[in-house]
Order: sequence, then structure tokens, then C-alpha cells
Amino acid sequence: SNKEFFEVWRKESVAALAAAKEGPVKAIWKVAGEYQVIAVMEVDTGDQIDEIVHSLPIWTEGFAHIVKKISWKPLSPYSAWANQLDSLAGD
Repeated sequence: SNKEFFEVWRKESVAALAAAKEGPVKAIWKVAGEYQVIAVMEVDTGDQIDEIVHSLPIWTEGFAHIVKKISWKPLSPYSAWANQLDSLAGD
């Protein structure tokens, strides 16, 4: 039902904001007009991502079927790329 759907999202928001205050989440956004969340997290391993995702209410309360897609993109500081470019360009 709509009530269950929004209640699980409400619980997700509580968990996400707590993770942003105390955990690996460095920034979090909701995509306007979509039921999509984008988060920047700092983790040591890919396994940590699985642990984080599977600890969220949407999984622990049996609503994982409403998740359509999860994707991750490892990020590195742009300054690291700039330094690598010095090498690649032969400077």
C-alpha cells in the first residue's frame, strides 16, 4: 500500500541521515521527481557497501523488491587525476 511504501522510505531516511552524521555517508541527495537517492560514501572495500545496503530498513523489513537498481561508481579526488596527467603527458 502507499502507506507501507512511504513508511519504509521514511525509515530509510532516518537511517540515511544517521549514516550521514555518524557513518560512511559523506553526502546524500534525493533526485527530484524520482524515487532515487544518490549518496557519496567513503568505504574501504566493496564488501562494506553490501553491508551498508543490506542493513537498511528497505532490506531488513522485506521491501527490497521495490528497489529497481543499485549502481556504484568508485570516485577519486580530481587532484589525483591531475597528477596522473602530468605523468601521462610526459611532463
